[in-house]
Amino acid sequence: MKKFQLLLAAAVCTILTVKAQNKNIITSKTYPQGYFRNPLNIPMDASGTFGELRSTHFHAGDDYRTQQKIGLPLYAAAEGHISRVRVQIGGGGNAVYIDHPNGYTTVYLHMDRFNEELTKIVRAKQYELQRFDVDIYLDSNQLKVAKGQYIGNAGNTGGSAGPHLHFEIRDTKTQRPLNPQLFGLKFTDHYNPTIGGIMLYDLNQQHLFNEFTPRKVVPVKAVGAGKYVLQQNSPLPVSGKFGFGINAIDRHRAGGFQNGVYSIELFIDGQPVSSVVFEELDFNHTRGIHSYIDYPYWKRTKTKYQKSFKDPGNPIEIFRFLKNDGVIELSENKIYEAKYVVKDVAGNCSELDFKIQNNTQKPAEAYSPKGDLFHYNNTNSFSTENIKIEIPKGSLYTDLDFVYKEEPPLPNTFSALHKVHNTFIPLFSSYSLAIKPNGLPQHLQSKALITSTENGAEGGKYEDGWVKVNTRNFGNFYITVDTVPPTIIARNLINGKNVSTQAKIDFTIRDNLSGIQSFDGYIDGKWVLMEYDSKNRHLWHRFEASLSKGEHTFKLIVKDWKDNETVYQAKFIR
Repeated sequence: MKKFQLLLAAAVCTILTVKAQNKNIITSKTYPQGYFRNPLNIPMDASGTFGELRSTHFHAGDDYRTQQKIGLPLYAAAEGHISRVRVQIGGGGNAVYIDHPNGYTTVYLHMDRFNEELTKIVRAKQYELQRFDVDIYLDSNQLKVAKGQYIGNAGNTGGSAGPHLHFEIRDTKTQRPLNPQLFGLKFTDHYNPTIGGIMLYDLNQQHLFNEFTPRKVVPVKAVGAGKYVLQQNSPLPVSGKFGFGINAIDRHRAGGFQNGVYSIELFIDGQPVSSVVFEELDFNHTRGIHSYIDYPYWKRTKTKYQKSFKDPGNPIEIFRFLKNDGVIELSENKIYEAKYVVKDVAGNCSELDFKIQNNTQKPAEAYSPKGDLFHYNNTNSFSTENIKIEIPKGSLYTDLDFVYKEEPPLPNTFSALHKVHNTFIPLFSSYSLAIKPNGLPQHLQSKALITSTENGAEGGKYEDGWVKVNTRNFGNFYITVDTVPPTIIARNLINGKNVSTQAKIDFTIRDNLSGIQSFDGYIDGKWVLMEYDSKNRHLWHRFEASLSKGEHTFKLIVKDWKDNETVYQAKFIR
């Protein structure tokens, strides 16, 4: 209780302090200052920040710009030992994890290459497992590093959209990422957050929050540095149960990147309603971003409103204070004073002051269900002779008025078209979907998969007369088959070529539907490492120094997830 009282006092303080004190931000504890250094030898400049709203997750670190260059040296942020090194297809790409004696772990993602010691360890494991992607855990006494010691080079590997370093600081015991700027690794930022608008929601049917929930965009305007008001002069009319959302970003410079804010607080007549703080995240809950934002509105407009209320099935823990789940119900017919306070981690603050006019006499509109009512805190099942659906407890964020419709098959498919609710409803975890095939020949059963009109191949396999898959998506589904093998295009190799001046051989690989499952290269019948960048379909092999001079035979086998296989072969001279 004492900790809660201190937090509440800090939240109220944000609207009472004078301007000179507005650098204060909400934290649950103190963090060591000066312990960690900048992992690059260039000035710190951000393209992304902790807690930033990404399409499928909250951003778990800070993105350091590398002057649009690949290859800048990276250095250990503090003394410790390398506890993990990873090569991932997509995701973080090449990554290093360093455990430090103060109980924190630093993480370096999207690296172009590792230092010599790490490269030897990674290569040995890749050849041992005969695969490109590896995840290696090291003993605490295996590879110690000093503060500022070279660990590799920054790059653009994995799911990176451009050269940069994704840098994290985690609690070593929990592996929860923490806001790196709280440790003193701050970016220069003298700009107040930008408030783009607020959203008013009718929450009289809160457990059925969906695309039909009544909502109203309320435009705002700036009236000074960090000061905002509504564009309309009159108070916002409200009644019954309602809630708010806000569109807010932070910039470090004029015209700079749109970064995430640190905290969002909502008050009614000076009393706290909701407080969101991006101090710490939990990887197990990060997909809850789809419930934290107004997902249906984002799907339609690509504009993100951060809700100041929480759906009952959302497990995220970024709310530090939340009265009645952020659902507001006022008792008197009068005008109330409302305020949003938005801060970045540097303490720059923006405030939006507005009025709301409550009407207790206006009755709530009745809701008429259109389908089957699914409860978020139960397991829910639905079936017909052609489809079976089971949604585990914990998958839904709110109750769902589930609507299903079967339509005639699309051309060249092997089932009816199954309209499973719609794409405006997000799910926290996957559910099982099984579709009965129609006219699927036995020889194509192993090639069958479920596809959606919105997201393409969902995957799945044929079992017991059904094609089954686990998916996190609703939408329009049907069965098709993948009989087309991947394509291999050699970029710099033809049969009989002399490659003695080349450091590597390059290929482009593609698959039309189910996706690339595996790729294996062989020189003179022996497995060799093929490196892969999935975002540009680039596959390559770097020649080993031990490769003898003379003629060699190269073979490349690429498979998709339906085991369609393409083989490329060529002789070369080294």
